Amino acid sequence: MNLFLVLLSGVCWSIVYIELIRKGFQDKTYAMPLFALGLNFAWELIYSVDSLVLNTASVQGWVNLVWACLDAVIVYTFFRYGRETFPEKARKYFVPFSLLAFAACFAIQFAFYFHFESVAASKYSAFAQNAAMSILFLTMLFTRGNTRGQTVLMAAAKWIGTLAPTILGGFVEEFNLYIVLTGAVCFVFDGIYTVVLARWKRQGQ
Repeated sequence: MNLFLVLLSGVCWSIVYIELIRKGFQDKTYAMPLFALGLNFAWELIYSVDSLVLNTASVQGWVNLVWACLDAVIVYTFFRYGRETFPEKARKYFVPFSLLAFAACFAIQFAFYFHFESVAASKYSAFAQNAAMSILFLTMLFTRGNTRGQTVLMAAAKWIGTLAPTILGGFVEEFNLYIVLTGAVCFVFDGIYTVVLARWKRQGQ
């Protein structure tokens, strides 16, 4: 059961990243909100190194590395296409602001990493950032007012890909209220996001 849930999450999130990359280039836009992307990319790099370099390599460590490589392409699409989404008066600050945002995301993830033990840090920071990410994706959809860069497959895979580790960390391995609550936030917002996105796709938005 444990390995199945880890692999299910890995496959689903890989689908999310591939779809975000594909639609990002197709629609000429970045497809993941800035701070969601920064927190995600920082988490994947930190815990790839932690698992594969500093500790005994694990399945999750290799999954993290695959995610980091895919996320790096999404980072590229952000810097290539993101300027147009900035308010016109702020566009000259796009690069420095974005770099500052990524630095802040790494600082937040390092705060978790150095304050908690490695395993606890990876869990707590992952679910905190996933809760934020679920809210940010829905916010981006409403703010843009269209479905550019987004697909229903991506949304559904994101929903399942976060639900799997919620079940694993919140119930199977142990009962963890922190994971249950943050996972519930993800589940609700991912569900709303998927339903709204599917409806807007049918309406041609």
